[in-house]
Amino acid sequence: MSDIALVGGRAAWRERLGVEGVWQPPDTRRVLQLALAAVWLLDAVLQYQSFMFTKAFGQMLAGTAAGNPSVIASPINWDARLVEHHAVLLNTIFATVQLLLAIGIAWRPTVRVALAASIAWSLGVWWFGEGLGMVLTPSASPVNGAPGAVIIYALLAVLLWPSDRHAATATFTAARAVGAPAARVLWLVLWGSLAYFALLPGNRTAQGLSGMVGGMAGGQPGWLAALDNHAASLLAHQGLAASIVLAVALAVIAAGVYLPTPAARATLVLAIVVAALIWVFGEAFGAILAGGATDPNSGLLLIVLALAYWPARKAPAAVAPVAAQPPVHEAGGEGATA
Repeated sequence: MSDIALVGGRAAWRERLGVEGVWQPPDTRRVLQLALAAVWLLDAVLQYQSFMFTKAFGQMLAGTAAGNPSVIASPINWDARLVEHHAVLLNTIFATVQLLLAIGIAWRPTVRVALAASIAWSLGVWWFGEGLGMVLTPSASPVNGAPGAVIIYALLAVLLWPSDRHAATATFTAARAVGAPAARVLWLVLWGSLAYFALLPGNRTAQGLSGMVGGMAGGQPGWLAALDNHAASLLAHQGLAASIVLAVALAVIAAGVYLPTPAARATLVLAIVVAALIWVFGEAFGAILAGGATDPNSGLLLIVLALAYWPARKAPAAVAPVAAQPPVHEAGGEGATA
């Protein structure tokens, strides 16, 4: 009896650990959740920089109010003044919250709570820390991070939610929790808005994009500053043409998730390439190498998002076992009947 109980107990533990106790590698959604946790961890490390414990952090927050409507700008200015007067305490809280979000998403038992908390935190930071990604200002551009990196954190938390309500019909990871139609609409809205921002008047001026890219060279390592300056010189006096090309590429990416699988994969590759170019040349890796950055900006998050939409490989159809047939004996052969 004790042996039976012992075997039953082991079986129960094996079931909890995985199929027959064998470690199972994380699926794509779990890998992307861990990538999101890693970005939150990076944010926490950046938030613990000594710069963030000074009044300069509050002044940086106040800068996001410029150009926004007063209903958006006034709370930002209030928050910035509060941070200036209590920089050490509040920044310690900000950094610790982001560290806890990273740990919570990385640890399976708390992933739901941490993802839910990250959505709420992201929305607050989007307003008070990023000025709604500057989307209500004439200076919004996909090249400088619009619609704001942190709103993409919230979007990823929704799409990577550990639920399989639509797993039976999901053809890509982002559709498992919310369904393919909703996931495609979210993709269309995000990338379509980027195409719209690319055509704003400030980006269509002759030197608009060139000045934006060249402005990121300040304070960067020599090799990165050289890349930014070279890209800025290529864009000089080409603002209108560059904006149109960028907007067309972003519009194609936005519609790509509605295309057949081979074409959808091609547009996702385009999305990764465009996001990487924005991250390197337009955002200089979020200026994290220059000091004073609070996050890696939107380019890296757009790459993670594109991977969440990558079409999954279809599992090969199971082959039904062929039923054994009784031996057929030819007439006149051994065992034949008359």
